[in-house]
Amino acid sequence: MILLIAPPVAKPGEPPAGIALLAGSLRHHGVSCTLLDASIEGLLFLLGQARDPQDTWSSRALRNLNANLAATRSPPLYRNTDRYQRAARDVNRVLELAARSHPELSLNLSNYQDDHANPLDSRSLLAAADSYQDNIFTPYFRQRLPALLEAEKPQMVGISLSYLSQALCAFALLGFLREHYPHLTLVLGGGLITSWMSSPQWHNPFSTLVDHCIAGPGEQPLLKLLGIDSPIATPPPDYTGLPWHDYLAPGPILPYAASRGCYWNKCSFCPETAEQSHYHQIEPTTVTAHLRQLCDQVQPVLIHLLDNAISPALMTALCDRPPGVPWYGFARVHEQLADTDYCRRLRLSGCVLLKLGLESGSQTVLDAMHKGISLDLVARVLTSLRQAGIATYVYLLFGTPSEALPEAQQTLEFTCRHHEAITFLNLAIFNMPRGGEEAVQLPGAEFSEGDLSLYRDFVHPRGWDRRAVRTFLDREFKRHPLIATILHRDPPLFTSNHAAFFSRDFPWPLQMVRENSARSPHFEAEKKQF
Repeated sequence: MILLIAPPVAKPGEPPAGIALLAGSLRHHGVSCTLLDASIEGLLFLLGQARDPQDTWSSRALRNLNANLAATRSPPLYRNTDRYQRAARDVNRVLELAARSHPELSLNLSNYQDDHANPLDSRSLLAAADSYQDNIFTPYFRQRLPALLEAEKPQMVGISLSYLSQALCAFALLGFLREHYPHLTLVLGGGLITSWMSSPQWHNPFSTLVDHCIAGPGEQPLLKLLGIDSPIATPPPDYTGLPWHDYLAPGPILPYAASRGCYWNKCSFCPETAEQSHYHQIEPTTVTAHLRQLCDQVQPVLIHLLDNAISPALMTALCDRPPGVPWYGFARVHEQLADTDYCRRLRLSGCVLLKLGLESGSQTVLDAMHKGISLDLVARVLTSLRQAGIATYVYLLFGTPSEALPEAQQTLEFTCRHHEAITFLNLAIFNMPRGGEEAVQLPGAEFSEGDLSLYRDFVHPRGWDRRAVRTFLDREFKRHPLIATILHRDPPLFTSNHAAFFSRDFPWPLQMVRENSARSPHFEAEKKQF
């Protein structure tokens, strides 16, 4: 028996895919396991602990908490952007209120940051385990885990650490388990652990706390720890036991990864390239079969494809055998997407939004990044997607070594030129991957004092440092009226995880809309407060 835990804090819109993937493999081989999403449970626990607001906003937010939670789980809210934004911010305000007893802590629905602890320093993580009593989620751990462990009696606990926002809480959880249940075998894996272990400097500083650290796909290593050595199988993920109705979404969102790594894997700025991750794709016919099976079980309102880039082969397979549910995910700009008829087939297959890593509106910068795309192709793709009714979430990256103010202004001009085809925008400032080619070519220093830092600072060859980039973004880019309009659409806190619901003519199941529109006191309260 294995207990698989996703620790706080991750965005509470959908279940954690990592532990569900492990559960699918374990259960396929006859190993029983229990899944615990300690992030959604812990966040809801803290929301219930908020007390004594001292300002008007907090008072209103706390008073309307139940109505707002119900509203975020109901389709009607997602048809009014302003009401949605207010409800999301009010729920988040209550969470901030609950965290006031920890003044060192910046906590919201999508992040956890402690001013006194560095999640990229192994010493800080081990200190978080030693002083687990101080963690804000420890009261939840104490309330939830003893009864669960007594009922399930696992011999092993696996913790999936995917995001930096989970690191300190994951180690507080490990410290709690190690002190109170020393007989348990503790296993640590997930995307963040994989990134740390891919570094040439990795030396496993956690050996006194954790029995096993696993890099990469965890299915086979877990089975081997259990004495099962069998051929690699690709069963679908198994979400049984996760609290579908607790997530803050207007219906179940089904996360599914059809591949690992990136099929392009050449971009000079990308951690996947720096970590030399290998690409592995599940056969598209298997993917479509999995999605059909999971949709029958879960009845999701949306599928979230987690791939770094959905392959053209999978897109074609989805066109040929649609899952019957709206879907979205990341895609590379490629020639097929410039074909309007092809994009219309994608839309008919259920594609409601594609996330596109454009990065820059300068061809010089794109070429220096080895993106392998042209701005002419990007323009044609944006036009085709718009004509087909597919929303776009465009990612831009500023401050790369080949960019300075003139190139950043070209990105501004390109974005404005195509503003009608860009539904949402994500703006980021470049971080240099420690293992990238450019990291050894440019002088600089460690980005963080921690020994687990994935990035390093660098001296920009053209003087376009982070401060200059921020000034340009704040004073020029974001203030342009066409761009400000796009940025205003972005769902606060949930960002791309909820963006598809605000795409044009999102195909809500009619029955769901009727049921939620007629829903009792919570929906009526949500209407009144606005």
